[in-house]
Amino acid sequence: MNILEVQNVSKSYAAHKALEDVSLNVPLKSIFGLLGPNGAGKTTLIRIINQIIMPDQGDIRINGEALHQKHIKTIGYLPEERGLYKKMKVGEQLLYLARLRGLSKSEATKRIRLWLEKFELDTWGKKKIEDLSKGMAQKVQFIATVLHEPSLIILDEPFSGFDPVNANLIRDEILRLRDNGATIIFSTHRMESVEELCDHIAMINKSQKILDGSKTDIKNSYRNNTFIVDYKGALHGDGTAFDILETDLVSPEGHQRAVVKSAENQSPNDLVQALLSQVTVWGVREKIPSMNEVFITKVQEEVQP
Repeated sequence: MNILEVQNVSKSYAAHKALEDVSLNVPLKSIFGLLGPNGAGKTTLIRIINQIIMPDQGDIRINGEALHQKHIKTIGYLPEERGLYKKMKVGEQLLYLARLRGLSKSEATKRIRLWLEKFELDTWGKKKIEDLSKGMAQKVQFIATVLHEPSLIILDEPFSGFDPVNANLIRDEILRLRDNGATIIFSTHRMESVEELCDHIAMINKSQKILDGSKTDIKNSYRNNTFIVDYKGALHGDGTAFDILETDLVSPEGHQRAVVKSAENQSPNDLVQALLSQVTVWGVREKIPSMNEVFITKVQEEVQP
């Protein structure tokens, strides 16, 4: 089941086409990576989902219903351009934003206290935003995004500006929110975060969707018979069973290491037999492409004439 369905959405600004006929489905209770270079159209799509701007054409449905103003309260949105009122106190600002999302004062106050304690900000509730460090302010913005317990959470570059410790804190909260039933759309160009967090992805480049699906299926589709071999001896490609792509590498255990590409229609067993005829083999494992490698390959494919 999909919580969000985007169908043939396009958006232009004068002569610039920000989105062109983009369609995608976001499965319920998943972490969905919306990927692409800066300027690809990701933020435009997010603003359309949040009803900040309207599409020129296309339809968006949430839980099967056409996008409507009532859905604003079911969405939590963390924009890339953080926007807090610097002169307001932390607690007052969170209460104000929670009330806008429909929470009662008593319920909002209880949730604010719990979140501030969780993020070790409980002594900062009466401080102004301008008195906080950048990382503290980022955590306050994250709290404001999820305080009303939205079913759909949209995070635009959520780790921007965080040190490693606080980045791990936010990562753990994202996973916890997903496990508790929320769906998270995670917009980024940082592939290491996608590798770690996302279940499904869609990639946008130059206003068009160029790839989507489950992360596992996409990575598997880019497998190309490449293997990492740890060995001892003199390894040489014979041009028949395998070719050597990289050599003179060293494994963490101190073994010689090479990256090889086996011939088409060969099984891993065939590769191992060919290797054993030359060297002592300590280990062989398939090199599954990372999301960063998939990203680079796909974007480069799009610029080919």
